[in-house]
Amino acid sequence: MPFTIATWNINSVRLREALVLKLLAEESPDILCLQECKSPVELIPTDGFKALGYGHMIASGQKGYNGVAIISRLPITEVAQHDFVNLGHARHVSGRLENGVTIENFYVPAGGDEPDRDKNIKFGQKLDYLTEMRDYFHANRPQKSILVGDLNIAPREDD
Repeated sequence: MPFTIATWNINSVRLREALVLKLLAEESPDILCLQECKSPVELIPTDGFKALGYGHMIASGQKGYNGVAIISRLPITEVAQHDFVNLGHARHVSGRLENGVTIENFYVPAGGDEPDRDKNIKFGQKLDYLTEMRDYFHANRPQKSILVGDLNIAPREDD
């Protein structure tokens, strides 16, 4: 069963609800993955999504920071969240579709402006996060999986 996925760093789903609804109405992806939702899960505005046929949502939320969500027309089972590096941040959510494909949605820490672990704790957290992600998927190799999100990997400073 083919399906379409869109992914978007929304930088506040509540502030940009109208834009999300416009994207869903005009582009009609089967699945929309959002990063930087910046909202507790219970405050993510789902009524408009449901009205457009997106009756399934899984999310990991946090007030004012981080947050990821998967909004779908397709049923989602086997929901999981992993707190990589035990930061207490809402940066990962995954769900399995009925066809057996797992969607892994990430918002990787940006790491700050100074790419030096000794001078910048946030950069160290980013490196640790990516290392733990790698190790997790190496130990738990998915059979059918799609990894999406804002991975905060840029080749130049002007990302």
